[in-house]
Amino acid sequence: MDGKKVQERGAWGAAAGGGNLVQDAVDYRGCRADKSSTGGWVAAALALGIELCERLSTMGIAVNLVTYLTGTMHLPSAAAANVVTDFMGTSFLLCLLGGFLADSFLGRYLTIAIFALVQAIGTGLLAVSTEVRQLRPPPCGPGAAGPCEQATGLQMGVLYVCLYLIALGTGGLKSSVSGFGTDQFDERDARERAAMGLFFNRFFFFISLGTLLAVTVLVYVQDHIGRSWAYGICAGAMLVAIGVFLSGTRRYRYKRSSGSPIVHILQVLVAAARKRKIKQPLTASALYEDRPDHARIPHTAQFPCLDRAAVMAGDDDNEVGSDGRPMPNPWKLCSVSRVEEVKMVARLMPVWATTILFWTIYAQMITFSVEQATTMDRRMGGFEIPAASLTVFFVGAIMLTLAVYDRVFVPLCRSLMTNRQGLTNLEKIGIGLVLSIVGMVAAAICEKKRLGVAATSAAGHESLPISVFMLTPQFLLVGAGEAFIYTGQLDFFITRSPKGMKTMSTGLFLTTLSLGFFLSSALVSLVKGCTRWLGDTINHTRLDYFYWLLAVLSVVNLGAYLVCAMWATLPASSQAEQPQIAMTADEKC
Repeated sequence: MDGKKVQERGAWGAAAGGGNLVQDAVDYRGCRADKSSTGGWVAAALALGIELCERLSTMGIAVNLVTYLTGTMHLPSAAAANVVTDFMGTSFLLCLLGGFLADSFLGRYLTIAIFALVQAIGTGLLAVSTEVRQLRPPPCGPGAAGPCEQATGLQMGVLYVCLYLIALGTGGLKSSVSGFGTDQFDERDARERAAMGLFFNRFFFFISLGTLLAVTVLVYVQDHIGRSWAYGICAGAMLVAIGVFLSGTRRYRYKRSSGSPIVHILQVLVAAARKRKIKQPLTASALYEDRPDHARIPHTAQFPCLDRAAVMAGDDDNEVGSDGRPMPNPWKLCSVSRVEEVKMVARLMPVWATTILFWTIYAQMITFSVEQATTMDRRMGGFEIPAASLTVFFVGAIMLTLAVYDRVFVPLCRSLMTNRQGLTNLEKIGIGLVLSIVGMVAAAICEKKRLGVAATSAAGHESLPISVFMLTPQFLLVGAGEAFIYTGQLDFFITRSPKGMKTMSTGLFLTTLSLGFFLSSALVSLVKGCTRWLGDTINHTRLDYFYWLLAVLSVVNLGAYLVCAMWATLPASSQAEQPQIAMTADEKC
């Protein structure tokens, strides 16, 4: 909503609504939002359809894309895996762009509407590109004339345009949907605050439902009816979801933006760099602070180099304000509280860095593991399971792990241990990392057995005489690991971040996914260039060696994580953490 319009009409709205008005939200006209006619479950539910369709499209494309690239576009195995991981990595990296635009310019409502439309257009174009014969090489295989022709630069270029339009739409809307949903509840109202907690449960359920539909129904449509039909269904579903979302325009509550956290962080870094030669004051009381007492964050001794941003340098720090009076230039002078917010973000980075490798392992589940499945016996009775549908075990492991944890483990902890509500966020992350290591070991053992069967099988067989269900342990283990690490990371980044940087903390979490996919691409390219482990066809590689490499790297990473986790759990007096970090479960959201 337009900020000037909000300010002009805010006073009228406050006078007209009494105690039924939401203090920090407005309606579509810019007036103070009325609880009786805006927000609540009806408004929040309208945004869930967007998230469902986003998961349906993104995961439906990602989990089965490697089979299209190798089987239809005739790309080598390693190159196809890199295309998938680069696509997924870009999708999550662009969440930072979406968050920045939502916080600084567009607002969450417009950001969701615009980028959902971008994703629908990208998915629609992908449906067309997979249907047009000129946009893919001629088929090859038994009975085909001549050798296989790899896709041309033009054909791959069109495919990339479609994929990265989808990535742009995914990244743009993903960082705003959950925040916009929570905007529909008033945190100051106990009843609505409780409903907000239920919203996050349902939000995660819709993510899981969308993924489940993608790896079962949508993958079946792709393999047995046609990819263009499957992608066309996704595009149509997203357009319907956009229509449903826009229908709630008059019902939504809109929050005023407080500016981009990225800009605030940059201001502190620039101000500190400009004053790097200035001697710091001996006492914290000499540093600049402009917030009221109740909103201040106490000064800490950690990262003293950042304190220079709050050192007062007289008139050099000022600029002329709109009223003609001098006022502090935020790029030259920042308050202690602003500096402390940046310090809180800096404290997150060690744990942030040691969780990236998990998502590199996750990337193997939707690339090489799916390609392994294409070579194995997938028959179950008279039905042949689509290779990408094996990831249903992955999604099932996530949902089962979360259900057992919530319904069995947490109540058990409450009954056996006083003041224990289950695992801490750092413990969850550690368990997720351990499970990923075991999952890679299981994957390496399974792949060695599969390669042994491939070596003794007659050439030209459509599938190897080994059951695809041999892959189940790696899907189950890494899926259970994701259930722990996803919830642990999200909880860690939200509870340890400044309250005004919720979007930023979510963006930080999502960048671990992005960098994990990009790291996978880099490792595949490095290993392919330095060894013969990864060849053009998966039956003539040593993929098991690559899995062992990931397992070893993960063990080293786990050791680094344990050091970082111990540092992150130091007493408050050692780290001088500020009290605002300890928020209630409702405030986390």
